[in-house]
Amino acid sequence: MSTAEAHSSGKTSRGENFPVASALIARPFRAPILAYYRFARAADDVADHPTLSAERKLNLLDGLQATLLGSSDSDPAALPLRRELAARGLATTHAVDLLTAFRLDVGKRRYADWNELIGYCRYSAMPVGRFVLDVHGEDRATWAANDALCTALQIINHLQDCGKDYTALDRVYLPLDAMAASGTSVEALAAQRAAPELKDCLHALALRTAALLPAAARLPQMVKNRRLAIEVGVIVALANRLVAWLQRRDPLSERVHLNKREMLAIAGRGVAATLIARCARSPRRSPARGGAR
Repeated sequence: MSTAEAHSSGKTSRGENFPVASALIARPFRAPILAYYRFARAADDVADHPTLSAERKLNLLDGLQATLLGSSDSDPAALPLRRELAARGLATTHAVDLLTAFRLDVGKRRYADWNELIGYCRYSAMPVGRFVLDVHGEDRATWAANDALCTALQIINHLQDCGKDYTALDRVYLPLDAMAASGTSVEALAAQRAAPELKDCLHALALRTAALLPAAARLPQMVKNRRLAIEVGVIVALANRLVAWLQRRDPLSERVHLNKREMLAIAGRGVAATLIARCARSPRRSPARGGAR
């Protein structure tokens, strides 16, 4: 009997737009985050598999969930996460929520409006950041800023890959009402270059996504763990650059992904900005009574 892991695309965390458990994250926290990534990668590969039937995909996703919840040991991709959750006393909620999104990907190919897309992000994106926050023992007061950031990252990815998602998977995350308002349709995504109407739609969606980032930018100052704050600051900086590109460029014909050099340069600025902001926020110590002048 095949497993989700048997249908791996071979993609790793190094191929993602944003850092996953980078060296900025303290070593004790990397193992659960990487286990979560492995689980998510396996589920994503199943949902996007080009030849599996919808029924088979759903069965494989069910196998991942059964292994995660401990009613089966059938899928090795879920075992590391199950062990990490048990060792830390963490709930399975954020991983199970993620499977809801991948089940949607199996059967749902269009999104009517922005609210429906945000509803998808509630399961595809928000749980990822919430899991990382829980692993670090952060307060749930951080969730609203996290949700804004993770939603922005998800929609950035949808805009970057809109042509490929349509031509390879017949999946369109761009809200249909936004496309209609710009005078375009999903078929325009098959072109080599975006028509003016489609470009207007994409730029408007990028602008709407950019509006999520001011709330997201509060997250690095809200989390208590300094190293996590720095990683989040880097991600916010990367998101700002990408969403700026997406407000000007055509993802069907122009580069809208960062290369390694660009990522490192923006990451450096993100680290510096986060440290400066956290230092400015820290209360100054009052001089000791009778201390040196």
